[in-house]
Amino acid sequence: MENEREAIRNQLARFARILDSRAWDSVGEVFADEVFFHYGDGREQAGIDAMREQFRAFLDGCGPSQHLLGSIAIEADDDGYLSRAYVQARHQGRGDRADRIFDTHGDYVDRWRKLDGIWKIVRRDVSWSMHIGDPSVLGPGA
Repeated sequence: MENEREAIRNQLARFARILDSRAWDSVGEVFADEVFFHYGDGREQAGIDAMREQFRAFLDGCGPSQHLLGSIAIEADDDGYLSRAYVQARHQGRGDRADRIFDTHGDYVDRWRKLDGIWKIVRRDVSWSMHIGDPSVLGPGA
């Protein structure tokens, strides 16, 4: 069971690095094709393509970002695993906004299932507790 938790922790780390490197083709390494998600914006969405577009809408318009995950708790149940992780995401502007920062703080709640031998997120619910700085760094698509 501890090996399973470690695999999930590694997948969360992979997710953060996928976002910050803008490796959009790799999103499916962490999320199931039929993922359901609610990213704290009032919309329930489904599918890996919608998830990829959600990330691109917020990150393609800004400069560098860094997503830090911590206080990770992982619980086993009859459906697989449920994880909760705090997220702190720093976004820097680019171009004429390169001197501006936008930070978001929240909580990722993920439902995990093992698919083809790999732990993947089948559902993600996000709640945001803080936004600090200038959201214009995210660009016009956000």
